[in-house]
Amino acid sequence: MRYIHKHDLLIIARNSGFLMIGIGVMCLVPIIVDLMYVEYTPIGFFIPALISICTGFILTEALKKYDTSKIRPKHGMIISALSWLWACIICGLVLYIVTDINIIDAVFESMSALTGSGITIYGDVESLPHSILFFRALQQWIGGLGIIVMIISFLIKPGTASYTLYQSEAREDQLKPSTNSTIKESFKIYSIYTCFGIIAYTLAGMPLFDSVCNTFCIISTGGMSVKNANIGFYNNELIYFITIILMILGATSFLVHYNIIKTRGKSLIRDLQFKVMISLIAVSSLLIYYTSTIIPMEMFFTVVSAITTTGASIPNSVTMGGWPSFTILIIMTLMLIGGSTGSTVGAIKLLRIITFAKGIYKNLREILSPEGRVVKMKISGRILPEKVATASGNYITLYFICILITWSLLCLYGHDPFNSLFFTMSMQGNVGLEIGQISQTMELPLKAIGIFNMWTGRLEIYPVLITFRAFFEIFKK
Repeated sequence: MRYIHKHDLLIIARNSGFLMIGIGVMCLVPIIVDLMYVEYTPIGFFIPALISICTGFILTEALKKYDTSKIRPKHGMIISALSWLWACIICGLVLYIVTDINIIDAVFESMSALTGSGITIYGDVESLPHSILFFRALQQWIGGLGIIVMIISFLIKPGTASYTLYQSEAREDQLKPSTNSTIKESFKIYSIYTCFGIIAYTLAGMPLFDSVCNTFCIISTGGMSVKNANIGFYNNELIYFITIILMILGATSFLVHYNIIKTRGKSLIRDLQFKVMISLIAVSSLLIYYTSTIIPMEMFFTVVSAITTTGASIPNSVTMGGWPSFTILIIMTLMLIGGSTGSTVGAIKLLRIITFAKGIYKNLREILSPEGRVVKMKISGRILPEKVATASGNYITLYFICILITWSLLCLYGHDPFNSLFFTMSMQGNVGLEIGQISQTMELPLKAIGIFNMWTGRLEIYPVLITFRAFFEIFKK
């Protein structure tokens, strides 16, 4: 039985056109910075932008009859997967033209920025043009909220289609009854925190350009800084503290942020995911503090960076590589878990971990209980169906399979097994922390695999698998 037909492909193509237009417009924004700093590189942004906008316009106009009202969940997921891939190719083309790196490196860098992974292949980011530094930060900022979420708020009319596309980026929390209202509220919250970060950084003594770029990187939990030494470059305790606040804000659900004023802060205190995240930060920090001699601020900053999947750092990767193995294992565990669902983080996410643990506990209680008794699974007072725990278990299994495959390939190419596992978790979880220098020495085939890891990590695997399944149907007899 075929699940994808020509009609489905035309619906996907037509509605991907809107997103291509939006991606093209995004590539034009850094030209403003280029003109401000007189860097003479606007053509490098204009050509990819023109390709994306023209392609999108042709698809939307030529396939008008396949409108957004015909989108189904399978279309939404394929559109989402292809749009993220298209975005990283177009943005990678910008880097290829302007910074003269090979196309695989360029696409890797763009995928890393858009997905908030924060891993860079540039050995010296401070030598890059201001327009490129801003472009990398902008990609992280847009990718943090979601490329599709950003674009559909401006280009796609309210209705079933916008909800389907919203869900396709692994988002389910509804702040308002309508999807477009939810997106606008999320954008408003995101913008307020962005403004707060820029002002706070500037008042703390950071240059304005750095304040804008670093805020974009941190609130999106991307972590790809404009300095080689990342946030550690500034050697400023106040800047470290502001960064920690922004990382935690970025890793907290937008639904919780939305309800903070309405509930006078109680929504934050009551949120199970937030409480677990803060508890994990506290416990992990204490464990590392009492089992190592790491500078407390560096240790605490790295713990927050790991669980929020930001990847910002004070110590460099070589210094972190010299930390005790027990400390590195704690950091790796936090990188696996991640922050709240409905936020900008990557990794498995707290709600899935909590749900999976609750499901195991439920099964244990049912075995110990009298025959015939049904034990209900509750989270924050809500009864959850058993299939939710099963779905969480399935996703966690797929997540570990992706890590295992990439880790095996890194080892096959001769990279240190422990460093390779850390780096693989960092890519799959869209984290960006690293021990050693794998990102600077990685072979091109491994970079292609890394692109896949970051892509699946951001979209939570299923949209990518569905897209592959659809293409398999197209080419099979």
